[in-house]
Amino acid sequence: MSKRDFYDVLGVEKGASEPEIKKAYRQLARKYHPDVNKEADAEEKFKEVKEAYDTLSDNQKRAHYDQFGHADPNQGFGGAGGGDFGGFSDIFDMFFGGGGRRDPNAPRQGADMQYTMTLEFKEAVFGKETDIEIPREETCETCDGSGAKKGTDPETCTHCGGSGQLNVEQNTPFGRVVNRRVCHHCEGTGQFIKHKCRTCGGQGKVKKRKKIHIKIPAGVDTGQQIRVAGQGEPGANGGPPGDLFVVFNVQSDEFFKRDGDDIFCEMPITFVQSALGDEIEVPTLEGKVKLKVPAGTQTGTHFRLRGKGIPNVRGMGQGDQHIQMKVITPKQLSERQKELLREFSEVSGNEAPDEQSDNFFAKVKRAFKSFG
Repeated sequence: MSKRDFYDVLGVEKGASEPEIKKAYRQLARKYHPDVNKEADAEEKFKEVKEAYDTLSDNQKRAHYDQFGHADPNQGFGGAGGGDFGGFSDIFDMFFGGGGRRDPNAPRQGADMQYTMTLEFKEAVFGKETDIEIPREETCETCDGSGAKKGTDPETCTHCGGSGQLNVEQNTPFGRVVNRRVCHHCEGTGQFIKHKCRTCGGQGKVKKRKKIHIKIPAGVDTGQQIRVAGQGEPGANGGPPGDLFVVFNVQSDEFFKRDGDDIFCEMPITFVQSALGDEIEVPTLEGKVKLKVPAGTQTGTHFRLRGKGIPNVRGMGQGDQHIQMKVITPKQLSERQKELLREFSEVSGNEAPDEQSDNFFAKVKRAFKSFG
């Protein structure tokens, strides 16, 4: 398929000025950039527009194109004159991955950002919606991101003709070599701002604190993150913004211990409950439930409550709650209680234990209060 006329591609007349060509290119580049336009042929159109601009924005290339069109006989190594390696740096870039011909004014996506958020254990279990504030660069509203004072526009760099690059010629034993360098006058943008915007100082961006509403899914854990599309740094030259990644740090709980979607806890029972059996109340994430403790239950006996753990963050069910029994013996006894225990000890041949953990019972009480 033959190539379309470059002027038709950009939609400008053959005698169009450099600013007109650049303006047409920037509008079409924004329209067809693959990060913005998801149509099937957007990438090909973007490449076609870029190729047209690369030619028509370079005075020498444009003159050749106006004379020969797409069938330029001197295209390649600079003709049969010998000794002029004007395309050497391009050939080098082709084979070794250089990016010297990249258009500095092409739309570029903004940088991604990361925000670390600390959650309480309960917040991570059930999820929540909240607002966060992040410092980031915003497009300057005074100049609409151009960096130029209101009522003025950036001007084409007179040193590089708007290409953002300069050709530096060097004589070598192999002939005359032309190397491309970033134009230090415009820092590769192809433009310079004569009258800078007072709000942003010509940068086109200002630092602000942005409030963002986020929804935290139930079941998140430390190290996991969510992506908030389009809330990163703003893009350049009309490119799309980056994304915001919120990384979570979940605080531990004094009663429940987490392992994936499962939770583990210890439940205290008395010596009598252990020996005779009982029905006790157990705190869970969704409130208290009844649990039958068989007679003869020992410290370390394990019970499992299916589906009473943490919701899977991807919506794949819910974990289990694992309960380990811990027999607590009283420390302060009445004379009658001591007498009965001595009788029991004589009958059983065992000494009565003397252990208690007030802190342990306090943790259980707080768990009932928090999740009950």
